[in-house]
Amino acid sequence: MNEPNIEAIMQVGLGFWASKTLLSAIEMEVFTELASHAEDLNALQGRLGLHPRSARDFLDALVALGFLQRVNGKYSNTPSTDKFLDKRKPTYVGGILEMANRRLYLFWGNLTAALRTGELQNEAKGGGPNFFAALYADPENLKGFLKAMTGISTGANRLISSRFPWKNYKTAADVGTAQGDLIVQVALANPHISGVGFDLAEVAPTFEEYVAAHGLSSRVTFRAGSFLEGDLPKVDVVMMGHILHDWNLEEKRMLVRKAFAAIPPGGALIVYDSIIDDDRCKNAFGLLMSLNMLIETPGGFDYTGADCMGWMKEAGFRETRVEHLAGPDSMVVGIK
Repeated sequence: MNEPNIEAIMQVGLGFWASKTLLSAIEMEVFTELASHAEDLNALQGRLGLHPRSARDFLDALVALGFLQRVNGKYSNTPSTDKFLDKRKPTYVGGILEMANRRLYLFWGNLTAALRTGELQNEAKGGGPNFFAALYADPENLKGFLKAMTGISTGANRLISSRFPWKNYKTAADVGTAQGDLIVQVALANPHISGVGFDLAEVAPTFEEYVAAHGLSSRVTFRAGSFLEGDLPKVDVVMMGHILHDWNLEEKRMLVRKAFAAIPPGGALIVYDSIIDDDRCKNAFGLLMSLNMLIETPGGFDYTGADCMGWMKEAGFRETRVEHLAGPDSMVVGIK
């Protein structure tokens, strides 16, 4: 039996200290500033506008947390922060963390209320405007959000483009496509595939710009529509990346049924999210993401592979499987 240990309790209980330190560093563009060259305390203090009382502790805390390196008094990025937190690089994933800093950090302070009431705690609490409705009404914020979604999804998207047996199919639709990285990665890795990005009309300019930048405009097109209200595009493979967890149980089942109706016999549905392990005790990120859905949506929740395979079987899929992708993400595949 494990001996009682206070360390993990304190690390998690006060984990918001480390979280907010990193989020503030991203907000102040520390990692972007250091991407070109290492700098000493005085230079960083001036360039970032840090008060002398806190500057050294702040930067050294980032060193201790593993986000910066310090050699001979000069601070520099680690390989990970240089790749993923420099705003000038296409691999930047800080957009989603910027949103966490602006919004989620505050709303998660109401988690206890959410757990007791089952009600969301974001901008829509008490009848305020829906976050996604407000987001889609602001082109600049929408573009930033879509780019952020690409940043956290590219790794899994590339694995899907190489691991799934695309040689057996010719067409694919990325439902809830955002910037379009999933269908872009599939098309880049599989030159015989033509694809559709399916999302609300407001997404079209950002999607088309991203597709054009990858030289895929002749094979990848945009189709406007709401996956909750209309039919899905008729293709060989329907894909839903970080989509299904946003919706309640009946909406999840409806989307799976719509995918089944959209594909021919032998066609496939690929769903991926931070799939919770069937024993619900290992994928902490997936379970915390489900709590985030409680904060952010009226009925959304994350789910196990067994849950999703069950919805696919109910819809008529004859074969289902779960395959791990990267980090907390796994895909569930259904064959009609």
